Amino acid sequence: MVSPKELPQDASVVSADDDSPTCCGGDHEHQPMRFDASACERAAAIFRALGDPQRLRLLIMLEARSCCVSELAEALGEPLPAISQRLRVLKSERIVRSRREGKHVYYSLADGHISRLVTNGVMHAMEDS
Repeated sequence: MVSPKELPQDASVVSADDDSPTCCGGDHEHQPMRFDASACERAAAIFRALGDPQRLRLLIMLEARSCCVSELAEALGEPLPAISQRLRVLKSERIVRSRREGKHVYYSLADGHISRLVTNGVMHAMEDS
């Protein structure tokens, strides 16, 4: 290893464990991407809701088609209150939406963005490493 005395005046030693940037912001042609802090908070809340395996199982089923709570409970072998609670969390984050038909409330994914998140997440998890 070279000692600091042997380095030219303008050189610096950066250890392998140092995560500090090695360039200046003006060194690049492109500008850093701007982001909306509130959008990042919202996205983090969505990812937290998607992060529960039981809720994710519901979303996988809803990706295929709209279902009512009793269909979901029967297919997953879980009690209605547990399914309802999970759907409430997903609905509060605008991940699923509901529509009423008579006595039944049908749930579906909120939009194509959520569908792609669920599909891509599961497909990525199924890839061989």
